[in-house]
Amino acid sequence: MREKGKINFITAMLIFSSIGIFIRALPYPSSFVAFVRGTVGFAVILLFMLVKRQKSDRKAIKENFLLLAVSGIFIGINWVALFESYRYTTVATATLCYYMAPMFVIMASPLVLGERLTLKKSVCVATALFGMVLVSGVFEAEKGEIQLKGIIYGLVAAAFYASVMLVNKKMTDIPAMDKTYLQLVFAAAVVGVYNLFTVDASTLSTDMKHIALLLLVGVFHTGFAYTLYFGAMKSMKAQSIAILSYIDPVFALILSAVILKEQMSLFGVIGAVLVLGSALVCELPERTKETV
Repeated sequence: MREKGKINFITAMLIFSSIGIFIRALPYPSSFVAFVRGTVGFAVILLFMLVKRQKSDRKAIKENFLLLAVSGIFIGINWVALFESYRYTTVATATLCYYMAPMFVIMASPLVLGERLTLKKSVCVATALFGMVLVSGVFEAEKGEIQLKGIIYGLVAAAFYASVMLVNKKMTDIPAMDKTYLQLVFAAAVVGVYNLFTVDASTLSTDMKHIALLLLVGVFHTGFAYTLYFGAMKSMKAQSIAILSYIDPVFALILSAVILKEQMSLFGVIGAVLVLGSALVCELPERTKETV
């Protein structure tokens, strides 16, 4: 059972790592893609729960309703910012910006969660920030234009993802599936309202290839991947989850180089190692204290 859980978790990470490739191929506004992702993802997870006859914990939902709404809204904003980042910079750079989220959690935890900021964590944060500077290309005069807009969007996405992590820590005794599908509902709702005022439906592509890719992002990269992800976590140790989670950014960097031909400079590679390495070193001790 544990081995099957690991296989499902790794599969989910590989699926998550490829979403940037698909987003780059879609001609739709990021907010519209986020709306479809949330709506279709919610439907798939709800269908899975119905097939499995898995009932929602209404009491837990009621007790955590406000936090679910806030975290869902943050997820919606996070998706829009991340998808915009994919459009304005490379998938590799956007992914590395996104993986600054654990560092943002560490920086905010003393104020939000009352946790102590240790010397080790402080060094990890400083290392990751320096790595992000290297990734941005500020030390490369020959690089010319620094894709600042994409980097800013990526860091905004990371900040909102970090906010989701912090809000989730405040929730109590709510099943993972209930939390996920409700967060997707709120994410889709807030982005849907935004789309009403900003997106002209008549300009959206009706090409079947684009529609198929859009649905794939909702069904495969959201509903199916989240179902695998949360189902696998039940049978895995926290240490395994922490380590295997880094399949996502590493494989995303590989895909961006192989499929999109996005090459990173030496400074970029060093920065990537610093960002991902410091995040892993910081997270692992905290997660090993928990058991799944």
